Amino acid sequence: MIPTNRIATHPGVIPLKEFLEPLELTQKALADHVGVPVQRINEIVRGKRGITPETAWLFSEAFNTTPEFWLNLQGNFDLSSRRPAHHVDPLVA
Repeated sequence: MIPTNRIATHPGVIPLKEFLEPLELTQKALADHVGVPVQRINEIVRGKRGITPETAWLFSEAFNTTPEFWLNLQGNFDLSSRRPAHHVDPLVA
C-alpha cells in the first residue's frame, strides 16, 4: 500500500536493517556474495540507487525472499516520491 501522508521507505533500508546488520555482514560481503560491485550495494543502501529487476532477483536468492518483494518496495517508493502536484478530473463519470 502506498502511504498518502509520507514518502515510502526507500528499499535500500531493508537489506541494511533487516539483513546486513542482524547478520553482522558488510556491504562488501553482500556485494561479493551476489557478484556485483560494492558501489552498487552502497548506493542502494544510501537511497541513491533503486532496485532493478536484476538486483531483485539477486537479493531474493541471497535473502530467501521473492523478487516481487523487492520490486514492490521499489514501486511503492517510486510512486509515493513522485506523486504529481496537480490532479486531473476523470474523463468519464
